Amino acid sequence: MASTARSSSTLLKRFLATRLNQSRSVTYMPRPGDGAPRAVTLIPGDGIGPLVTGAVEQVMEAIHAPVYFEKFEVHGDMKAVPPAVIESIRKNKVCLKGGLATPMGGGVSSLNVQLRKELDLYASLVNCFNLPGITTRHNNVDIVVIRENTEGEYSGLEHEVVPGVVESLKVITKFCSERIAKYAFEYAYLNNRKKVTAVHKANIMKLADGLFLESCREVATKYPGIKYNEIIVDNCCMQLVSKPEQFDVMVTPNLYGNLVANTAAGIAGGTGVMPGGNVGAEHAVFEQGASAGNVGSGKEVEEKKANPVALLLSSAMMLRHLQFPAFADRLETAVKRVILEGQCRTHDLGGTSTTQEVVDAVLDALN
Repeated sequence: MASTARSSSTLLKRFLATRLNQSRSVTYMPRPGDGAPRAVTLIPGDGIGPLVTGAVEQVMEAIHAPVYFEKFEVHGDMKAVPPAVIESIRKNKVCLKGGLATPMGGGVSSLNVQLRKELDLYASLVNCFNLPGITTRHNNVDIVVIRENTEGEYSGLEHEVVPGVVESLKVITKFCSERIAKYAFEYAYLNNRKKVTAVHKANIMKLADGLFLESCREVATKYPGIKYNEIIVDNCCMQLVSKPEQFDVMVTPNLYGNLVANTAAGIAGGTGVMPGGNVGAEHAVFEQGASAGNVGSGKEVEEKKANPVALLLSSAMMLRHLQFPAFADRLETAVKRVILEGQCRTHDLGGTSTTQEVVDAVLDALN
């Protein structure tokens, strides 16, 4: 009898353990019409842009993502973004773009900046994180750089006062500073982040960066559950390369954000694998996170060896923005598996693979 009781007890424990280990699937209950395919404006851009956007198109088709692209030819040497492109983004609300080359000097303005201002894409978001399979000097890096995108040194207010003397204006407003601070804290709150760090140079630019800090401090009081601190931009760069794991969400004025995002991307694995986007109240443009204006080298274009990972991960961000999270998860999982296996890597990650070989590996990982 005792042995029978022990046997029954063992069977009961196994049964209960099996039941407890079974995970119940979470049911996503969409609103009626949420599954309708969405139009997305596509700008292949210059240099490696057509290569990496072509990679996204192939993967989107393979996973049967509920999006279709309206493609436009835009190049960095144009005087302005064509009105038809702006109209398309306003209609579709979402855009995916490759890099647009920005001529150095010569008075030609950046079309990347034009797009951000025209559509009021006031927040640039770059997620810099360690990807399993890529060896880096630092581990446990997971930084989100949120950069004010419409003013600061990128205001484009420059003129020659007298021959040989140029004045360039840095514009900081309370409205834009509060807006980007609110976005940073809201992002931290919704993504279960613990800390927001404001990057500044208020010890020298006491009025301009002082106003930015004042705005961040005011917003921080409304989020008592999120730790807030401040760091001077030069010290920030030093801390980034020595102890990057201390940072979580970083909020910055325009120029500092560009420098900080590129530094953080280099630390975490390189600009070729870091996703990002630019968002406003109505529209969003997704592109390579750091060095978004990078169009690659002529050799990369000729040999077709551009790294498509950054834009693939950015397109996963886009799918989440469009409320297609299952498709985003599937795409991300496949890309991360390819990186972890390490068989197909482009030159920037120490390999010799072409763009198409990386895409083919991602497509195989999807099956």
